[in-house]
Amino acid sequence: MNRIPVPEVSIVIPVYNEERLLATSVRGLVQDLGEHDLAFEIIIAENGSDDQTCTIAGDLAQQDPRIHTFSYPRPNYGGALREGIYRARGRFVLCEEIDLCDQDFLFRALSILRSGNADMVIGSKAMPGSRDRRPLLRRAATRVYNRMLRATLGFSGTDTHGLKAFRRETVVPVVAQCIVEHDVFASELVVRCERRGLCLVEIPVEIEERRAPSIDLLHRLPRVGRNLGRLLISIHLGSPREPHRSDTHSEPGPPNEPRSAPPPSDDPSDDEDSRR
Repeated sequence: MNRIPVPEVSIVIPVYNEERLLATSVRGLVQDLGEHDLAFEIIIAENGSDDQTCTIAGDLAQQDPRIHTFSYPRPNYGGALREGIYRARGRFVLCEEIDLCDQDFLFRALSILRSGNADMVIGSKAMPGSRDRRPLLRRAATRVYNRMLRATLGFSGTDTHGLKAFRRETVVPVVAQCIVEHDVFASELVVRCERRGLCLVEIPVEIEERRAPSIDLLHRLPRVGRNLGRLLISIHLGSPREPHRSDTHSEPGPPNEPRSAPPPSDDPSDDEDSRR
């Protein structure tokens, strides 16, 4: 059996109960990427779905060797994203969202990364030049949350959640330092990269949701608050980070092979996923 060539770009997509969007979105992405001379892989990071998402992801992987999938054992956006990053084989990693669309972010970000002018490129929904077509409450929440990060952690950017691309070998060591999961993981990764002195570049994006978020914004707030509190303590007081099972992985593993489940959380609310 011939081994699939190592791709230049790995696209990691966490998905939870996305049976309506998954096949169409992934096939559309493959078609779009196929129009460019780009070696890529797509990693579908299914996490805790109770619909047909897992089956559809498996079918897509069977149909195209550039598509891989795995199942994280419970709904956890950050946990699935972390595992997808560890499994990525590409020189560059793109964190994609199945329900948002900015068709040219990948190629703009890739151009910056190839030039050596950044370690991470963040698609900002809040910087000048962006076009955020989400509902008003979602847009306001993004700005309030970012102000909290600026006030409590000294973050200098305008956005941490959503589309981002980075150099895998530079950023994976920072991934291993992160202590929180769910939706705050994405923010922690960006904040820790900045504090470590990596070069972060923001570019404006055009965001339009393809469907309403799967978890109500108000429902997410208690967990976001707890995880943000843990992050503040860890960064400002230097509390020991909790070990993660993938921290010792120096090389990405086979994309479609299952791995052992993480230890169960002590927080019963962690059984419910959080979306952006």
